[in-house]
Amino acid sequence: MQAILSVTIPFFALVLCGYLAARTRFLPESSIPGLNGFVLFFALPCLLYRFGASLPVRQLLDPVVIIVYLATALLMVFGTIALTRSARVQIKDAAFGALTAAFPNTGFMGVPLLAALLGPRAAGPVLTTVLVDLLLTSSLCISLAHAQERAGASLAADILRALQGALRNPLPWSIAAGMAASLTGFVLPGPLDTVVKMLADAATPVALFTIGTVLWRAGQHVHGRTPAALYLPLALIKLLLHPLLVLGIGSAAIWFGAPLPQFTLWVLVLAAALPSASSVSLLAERYGADNGRVTRAIVASTVLAFASFTLIAWVAMAALG
Repeated sequence: MQAILSVTIPFFALVLCGYLAARTRFLPESSIPGLNGFVLFFALPCLLYRFGASLPVRQLLDPVVIIVYLATALLMVFGTIALTRSARVQIKDAAFGALTAAFPNTGFMGVPLLAALLGPRAAGPVLTTVLVDLLLTSSLCISLAHAQERAGASLAADILRALQGALRNPLPWSIAAGMAASLTGFVLPGPLDTVVKMLADAATPVALFTIGTVLWRAGQHVHGRTPAALYLPLALIKLLLHPLLVLGIGSAAIWFGAPLPQFTLWVLVLAAALPSASSVSLLAERYGADNGRVTRAIVASTVLAFASFTLIAWVAMAALG
């Protein structure tokens, strides 16, 4: 447990530092978009490129990993909508609540955290989950959110439009570029490789710090009170049900003979045990959903994840010996 805490405490402490820096106005609110832009468009793409370039493509596009994680995501999305939809929570809010429950913060937090916890080989499965969530899970939830507004348009057309929006995100392209480099054996020229390495080294601390600032900023733009009964279940579904579903579906796949190593399965479980992605609050705001509910669920999952993720990581390390 001490070895796990030596990794998780600094990671969550950096998130707290970002939150406190923004809350105390030591970091001006006007600087947060620039900080987020640096991570999203410069530092994190370089980190993901380097991971992608250092791994065999087979590890990044493992069909078993994709099927197991995607099956879990579909169950999470439709199950969460069924459990949470009510007279007060209409389909749009239910869909973004489902995205909050199904989309872990693998980009900003998961890749560096799991690589630090389990070693560089954990990066392959985590990058696969990033691609699934950015391209498929988010596109599905955005499309479902428009179900009531759809006038003759098909769900497939909505998903295609949402997928086109997801492709504007630089993260899947940086992973794809890394895979291309791995496949072709391409190596960046010396000075350019140094620049990419320097930006990649900045990604982890700045990304974690940025999570805290973004969560604070999102909370400032939420108006009105949201009962805990509306957002706390989303956080608990994210932190407890999501990893349990991955473990159950992955274990069933192994039982039926799928070539899924125990190490890879536990990497997927830990990825699912991460708190909700902070970017979901931005999407909810953009599409006119109940951003207060989504933001409070993300904050609750981030706070509670320190205990729940640490415990699940301890179980994973014990299972892996």
